[in-house]
Amino acid sequence: MKIFKVALLGAFSLNAFSWATNGHRIVGEVASHYVNKETKTQVSKILKGYSLADVANWADFIKSDPTWRKANPWHYVTIKDGQTYATSEKVKEGDVVWAINNFCGVLGNKKAKGQDREEALKFLVHFVGDIHQPLHVGTGKDRGGNDVELKWFKEDVNLHQVWDDHLIKMQDYSYTEYTKFLNHPVKSEIAKWKKSTIEDWIQDAVAQREAVYDIVKNSKDYAKYGEYKYNYNNIGNLNANLFKAGVRLAATIEKCLKNGKM
Repeated sequence: MKIFKVALLGAFSLNAFSWATNGHRIVGEVASHYVNKETKTQVSKILKGYSLADVANWADFIKSDPTWRKANPWHYVTIKDGQTYATSEKVKEGDVVWAINNFCGVLGNKKAKGQDREEALKFLVHFVGDIHQPLHVGTGKDRGGNDVELKWFKEDVNLHQVWDDHLIKMQDYSYTEYTKFLNHPVKSEIAKWKKSTIEDWIQDAVAQREAVYDIVKNSKDYAKYGEYKYNYNNIGNLNANLFKAGVRLAATIEKCLKNGKM
């Protein structure tokens, strides 16, 4: 498998601050602003008083538990260029689309065990966030950017880490500050996002591929102040992804609690 290496010049090193922590908490916190009162009450009961932001990273934390190894493929989906989810090859282990639909059904099943519904909600919070990170909707060529190596402020990283960790860290907000920064909605957009389908979410991610991989395809353009240029070119999409994910998560939870279907 080909490994790409891109050298970016920078003056200092950034410590990793994962999308898997701050980013997912932002999605959960945004969602908490857009669920209705009835849903908020049900969520609090199911999560035993914890918030959506509090549990947003649980699905990553359990990767250290061998009994949850089966969940690893549920964090992403492969959609080759020119394909949709409907036309893509499915894997028997399941993917993020399968997982969202599956746990939606569990959450909506009032006869299910409390622990099962709690775990289902935790998975939903995380997986709706994952599918809005463009590299979790991969091409199948480079493991969602994990095989694309580059320098980020002199630190050896890969493209997936830049989107998971470094772009969000570069904004230097706590997750509550970031949520406040993002939360300036246009009502018509909110309504549109709430009505969108998982296929819409996937196509949003696919549409961003050219910009995401520009740092590889046009590496010479990023030889000077590359990190700042890449941030400038992509932070708008990243912020929109986080905000959309939160709004869509709120709508997803409401739908799932109501009838167990997306």
